[in-house]
Amino acid sequence: MLRTLDIRDMLIIDRLDLAFQPGLNVLTGETGAGKSILLDSLGFVLGWRGRAELVRQGAAQGEVVAVFDLPAGHAAHAVLAAAGLPDSDELILRRINTVDGRKTAWVNDRRCSGEVLRALSETLVELHGQHDDRGLLDPRGHRAMLDSFGSLEAARDATRAAWAALGVARKAVAATQAALDAIRSEEEFLRHAVAELDTLDPQPGEDAALDADRRRMQGAARIRDDVARAYDLLGSNGAEGSMGEALRWLDGVIERADGTLEAPLAALNRAMIELGEAHAGVQASLDALEFDPNELEATEERLFAIRAMARKHDTAPDELADLAQSLRGRLAALDAGDADLARQQAELQAAQAVYDGAAQSLSAQRAQAGQALDRAVMAELAPLKMERAEFHTVLTPADPGPEGTDTATFTVATNPGAPAGPLNKIASGGELSRFLLALKVCLTGTDSGLTMIFDEIDRGVGGATADAVGRRLADLARGGQVLVVTHSPQVAARGTHHWRVQKQVVDGATLSEVVALPGDERTDEIARMLAGDTITAEARAAARALLGG
Repeated sequence: MLRTLDIRDMLIIDRLDLAFQPGLNVLTGETGAGKSILLDSLGFVLGWRGRAELVRQGAAQGEVVAVFDLPAGHAAHAVLAAAGLPDSDELILRRINTVDGRKTAWVNDRRCSGEVLRALSETLVELHGQHDDRGLLDPRGHRAMLDSFGSLEAARDATRAAWAALGVARKAVAATQAALDAIRSEEEFLRHAVAELDTLDPQPGEDAALDADRRRMQGAARIRDDVARAYDLLGSNGAEGSMGEALRWLDGVIERADGTLEAPLAALNRAMIELGEAHAGVQASLDALEFDPNELEATEERLFAIRAMARKHDTAPDELADLAQSLRGRLAALDAGDADLARQQAELQAAQAVYDGAAQSLSAQRAQAGQALDRAVMAELAPLKMERAEFHTVLTPADPGPEGTDTATFTVATNPGAPAGPLNKIASGGELSRFLLALKVCLTGTDSGLTMIFDEIDRGVGGATADAVGRRLADLARGGQVLVVTHSPQVAARGTHHWRVQKQVVDGATLSEVVALPGDERTDEIARMLAGDTITAEARAAARALLGG
């Protein structure tokens, strides 16, 4: 609810402090007194786009402050939270416009953008007037209004959930199909590569082991002949045989050598022992150097095959085993992909069926709600002297989406037999105002927490019709807050709070002011609206009768 509106130096307003109340708040006054300036100022602080030049002549800047009461659960709390702004049960909007056109806004003393103000305004205020192209006149919002009127939130939420699940299923099928298509494009390569790798069966570390074996056998081939020659020279046909022969000759003559051969003979014995060890060592070396030439050839062939395979796949030899495993996994995914795709397509069909069912149910409920709304609006049109007019909620097919498969448009025909058309195209003037009012009366339960503003919605009507307009505005204001700018005494008389907007000249400058009207002053204002500048006793009596009715 709008509690206060403070305006400083805006157009012809010098300083104005207004305290609004719950119920029907009425603003009256002569044409040109400044009633529209109040709405311009309120729209300015709410971030609406309006007049470019708002600052009062001679002032450096204009300022508007609006204070709203926010009950628990009000939609504005969510906007404040999303914007990271301070939140409480009181909302203070402040906006300044400098003479050079710069605009600055605050929400609860925190700087904010015009976008945040406009987002808040959608939860705070709803403006209705003959030239309003938002709200009830905007066909884009008619479906949401119909859903709210018919209490279809649960059915709509079910449709949204089904649409989200359908989207997930579609993405899963598309992703699986794309993956399969990508794998199938290289299936021939994969199967050939896996077959080659499986045949080769390379193992981690095998390249290094084969290379070491190859080097060993190549080295053995180069030195084994020399080692064999040395072995022969050390054996019985070489050094070992010669030393043995020398020992036998010396043993035969040692007793006759007077001890001169004992030391040489001992040395030869030791040498024979060392020679035996050397001979045995050379023998062991020869055994180690022994290899099968076929083994060398086989080792080289496998080593070259592994390295060729690594070059072919642009990887290291030790990574061939992992590559084979990866390629086998991709082939397994291909082999299992058809089954996965079939399962996901079945899930997609099931999700589509759930969505179709939810959307069809929502459409059926919308059709019922539309018929109920048509009856409700038609019942409201009769007291507004439009009993010959027709109102219809038209549902038309739309592309499937989270809100279902249809759109809703409010259409009217002003006279029987006349062509029906969208509300904002067919009705005009006072007819449009009454259509809007009748529709708003029927939809009012859907706009909890909104301050509704009606700008001369009674234009072009009078007498009993104006009285019916006033009564319905009063009904709308019960339990809420309605502001109405009016020239109709019948409407003004239904207000619970009444202000007069008037001009005065101060120091040669024309200024607008707003005066609360208690008691007799209110009677005189309504009498003025009835009789004009000269208020007669009859006009006052008629005003009292309206106020008493």
